[in-house]
Amino acid sequence: MHKTLIALAALTAASPALPQASAAIAAGKAQPSPLAPSEIVAQAPKADWTGIAASDLLVMDLAPDAKGKPRRVVIQLMPAPFSQGWIGNIRKLAAARFWDGTAVNRVQDNYVVQWGDPDAEDKVKAKALPEGLAVMSESDYNTIVRESLDRKRRSETSRMANGPDLGPDAYARFTGHHLGWPVAAEVIEEGASRLWPVHCYGMVGVGRDLSPNTGSGAELYVVIGHAPRHLDRNIALVGRVIEGIEHLSSLPRGKGALGFYDLAQGDERTGIVSVRLGGEVKGLPAYEYLSTESGSFAKYADARANRRDAFFIRPADGADICNIPVPVRKAK
Repeated sequence: MHKTLIALAALTAASPALPQASAAIAAGKAQPSPLAPSEIVAQAPKADWTGIAASDLLVMDLAPDAKGKPRRVVIQLMPAPFSQGWIGNIRKLAAARFWDGTAVNRVQDNYVVQWGDPDAEDKVKAKALPEGLAVMSESDYNTIVRESLDRKRRSETSRMANGPDLGPDAYARFTGHHLGWPVAAEVIEEGASRLWPVHCYGMVGVGRDLSPNTGSGAELYVVIGHAPRHLDRNIALVGRVIEGIEHLSSLPRGKGALGFYDLAQGDERTGIVSVRLGGEVKGLPAYEYLSTESGSFAKYADARANRRDAFFIRPADGADICNIPVPVRKAK
């Protein structure tokens, strides 16, 4: 059975509080109401938050909606060591203004929204790609980390005794959070592990053709439905939407194969006005995420796995990796 694992701090969260609670109950003392995950996040100290550099943001402005309101989507690009070849390409594409004037071409219900050049398959009409784009191999869907997973997880026995058991994972031997991102992993040898990012809601990936093609980054998609984990290690993931996903998830569904807009729906495509790296966008807010190595994240993860706040009757005693999204907010 595969096990879902999170950062060591999260694994040890809240467990010591249980004996204390039992003692307090025995003494007849009133117990504070357990905090909801959102309350834990709201109370997290500033030191537990990590800033996101503007240079690691991709800002996509869609054409205004029917009422003339602007539609902006902000994407956080993944840090090293993940997917850096594709992310380097994305930076070049943004600098070349490649996506300006392109469109959202695919909206498949409970799956993905995909955007890029609508004429990419037409050699005459297709937009020229900037020079110098890297060609990545399928082995780059994974990354090797030269450290022991013991830093991020416990054995099954000690986890059951000392931390919340998040239950089985159907797709990987280990899952957890690394540098603020949801990942899966397998041990290669002592002191070395193979990690890969996973397809959770809001994750952004690179469209590609059939293998061995791995995509350049010119076609991107975002997950807008139930986590399609079967895509893990089959397509490159490069980031996540941290603001404005509603502007994509609410678009009209494509009626063609796989949710692509067919010829009759050509006018339903949403145009892309511009895509820029965050450092080029004036007035862009600063963003930060709750460090997955922090004590607050440990408490938050435990609360996601074991809801004890007033509404819940029975804690689930487990959580899928995609049910522990990393909190992101505008910097305070």
